[in-house]
Amino acid sequence: MKSLPSERLDPRVRNVWRISDAIGVSLVMLPLTLAFGAPYLLAATESLRRALGVATLACLIAWAALLVVVVAVLPPIRYARWRYELTDDYLDVAKGIVWRTRHTVPFIRVQDTDTRQGPIMRAFGLASVTVSTASDSHEIPGLTFEVAERMRDRAAELARIAREDV
Repeated sequence: MKSLPSERLDPRVRNVWRISDAIGVSLVMLPLTLAFGAPYLLAATESLRRALGVATLACLIAWAALLVVVVAVLPPIRYARWRYELTDDYLDVAKGIVWRTRHTVPFIRVQDTDTRQGPIMRAFGLASVTVSTASDSHEIPGLTFEVAERMRDRAAELARIAREDV
């Protein structure tokens, strides 16, 4: 079996994942918690008030538990599992916590390469590189902006060379 790719992501990507995932969990859980919490304040009967209070408390506990998981547990594991390698012939990407995937993308199939930088990544000086084929695209997140630009340009050049060789 072939060994794992050698390159790792920038360690700051763990903080990007923490912030992004905490925002995502909060955007789902806040409205759910408010859906039970707001009627709690207006409940006419004690039994309804109690039921809404239990539901609101359950939502708050679930929210806190999810935040612990996405902020403390998942980022280090996700970071440890993410690997990539750019060779003269292909891009090799290995990732996944529960479902581990390994993609080998030959440059003859590459149609497009892009860099992307959202506001959270920009705050940490990071960017993503996306390599697209006709059927799929593969993103490598959490590279320094300079490394991402070099990788994008190198992948585009290798794709051009691969097409010319055919």
